[in-house]
Amino acid sequence: MHDMKCSEHPADRMCETIDRIGVPLCVGIDPVFDRLPMELQSQSPTEAFKIFCIGIIDAVKSHVVSVKFQSACFEREGAHGVALLGRLREYAHEHGLQVILDAKRGDIGISASHYAAAVTADGPCDWVTVNPYLGADGIEPFLDAGLGVFCLVRTSNPSGDCIQQQVLCDGRTVAESIADILHGLGEKYIGESGWSALGAVVGATKPDEALVLRERMPHGMFLMPGIGAQGATPEMVSKCFADGHGALATASRSVIYPQGTNDWQENISLAAKQLASELEINGVV
Repeated sequence: MHDMKCSEHPADRMCETIDRIGVPLCVGIDPVFDRLPMELQSQSPTEAFKIFCIGIIDAVKSHVVSVKFQSACFEREGAHGVALLGRLREYAHEHGLQVILDAKRGDIGISASHYAAAVTADGPCDWVTVNPYLGADGIEPFLDAGLGVFCLVRTSNPSGDCIQQQVLCDGRTVAESIADILHGLGEKYIGESGWSALGAVVGATKPDEALVLRERMPHGMFLMPGIGAQGATPEMVSKCFADGHGALATASRSVIYPQGTNDWQENISLAAKQLASELEINGVV
């Protein structure tokens, strides 16, 4: 991995896609059966998910650089769901989107290597989310497999505060200490774009902490969920970007389950387009 070529580097590919699309926007694909359009709920969950997710990709592909698949939504459907997830990743890849698998893996040794291989066993993937609390042993197998890695650092869920905001004896929070570890490890994986293949999940709902973490991880790409339904806005995350690079503003429910007319696919497209416009207005690009 240390001699990864530019054309193979996940951060370089992400930057190239951002430059092509013009705005660093990611849409999370988190299908929940009872939230799907009524016309799809007469289908089996797997068939409904297929129609819905392909519809999302078709609706947003001109406005976003990446789609983030929540693995759990598909895994709950068993082997059929996992197989569908692979086909959907292939479909997104064919349409020029960077693919993120939100699987939050976390293990060491041969188990971590198996998980890293599994990421691309059923379909293409550019980035994967990983729990960093087992240290470098649980992270490097994914990097060595050629993947970009977003490690959990400062999550948007309220109960994460009791762990991530704990203050250590040296005055740093747990989140800050993890960011420092990732910065050191990620220096070995910097591409020609200046960004590392090792990044961080930093909730957009924590804008002040995000700026502190940006200082600690100047080369780490941020995956920033929480825009829209969780209350974060493009303005709140704008300072974490550098010339439109370095972070992905990420929205899920507010884009894939928007209010509007009976044409659910058009509603999704309009929601993605509106969010992309807001990012531009707030100086992200």
